[in-house]
Amino acid sequence: MREYAKVLPRMWQVGTMKALRRDSEGLIVALYLMTSPNSNMLGLFPQPILYMAHETGLGEQGARKGLQRCIEAGFCSYDESTEFVWVHEMAKFQIANELKASDHRCRGIQKDYDALPDNPFLGQFFDRYRTSFHLTERRDPQGATQAPSKPLPSQEQEQEQEQEQEKETHSPKSRPRKPKPKPQGFAEFWALWPRKTAKADAEKAWAKLDPDELLRARILRAVREQSATEDWRKDGGRFIPYPATWLNGRRWEDQLALAANAEPVPWAGAL
Repeated sequence: MREYAKVLPRMWQVGTMKALRRDSEGLIVALYLMTSPNSNMLGLFPQPILYMAHETGLGEQGARKGLQRCIEAGFCSYDESTEFVWVHEMAKFQIANELKASDHRCRGIQKDYDALPDNPFLGQFFDRYRTSFHLTERRDPQGATQAPSKPLPSQEQEQEQEQEQEKETHSPKSRPRKPKPKPQGFAEFWALWPRKTAKADAEKAWAKLDPDELLRARILRAVREQSATEDWRKDGGRFIPYPATWLNGRRWEDQLALAANAEPVPWAGAL
């Protein structure tokens, strides 16, 4: 969780915030996205609508209405399946309009970008800020780094490929397998989990659990709350359980004893 976020006074007079003046839900959602506990300086982060509805007081219907208004005004983009939001100009306001190539922050931005969970806005973010922040490696919407273009095949190679494809088409074993969909909600769970260990096991445990929207919200809330306990904070997070173990043990149901004046672990929710 970030300790602070920049909100510039002139934002009320320019751009999409000016376009949202007549829509109270849109203004509230826009301000919330810029200061959300889930947010980061890139403006590309998991943001469940249920959290937005609760923390703004708008309710689910009001939050959805405000979010839609922000999308229509060009303030942000939102993907329902991954629950990822991209606030288009957030990196510009949180970091700078542009940086020199020698600025060490450029490498930090690339590193943060590389660490983001898969989401549909990775390529668009890179294209928007490539020149401004001297980014070097672009990820496609599935999160993979783009490789150099392959050379065009020769005519003989094309004929061989066509023959192979024709054989495979008539083969009973050539039916394409449907790719397994990624378990819904795991991206934001992983983004919030303070100790990034055994991701594959955690994803399997999440898929086995297959939580609905209410349970996902309850689990994410428990991760935040337990990040503030003494057990998770002491010795640099040494006693934070493996995420798969925590999920399989239904540890979000544990009763908490928060440390006095405790705050979430500094790295909780880091991407």
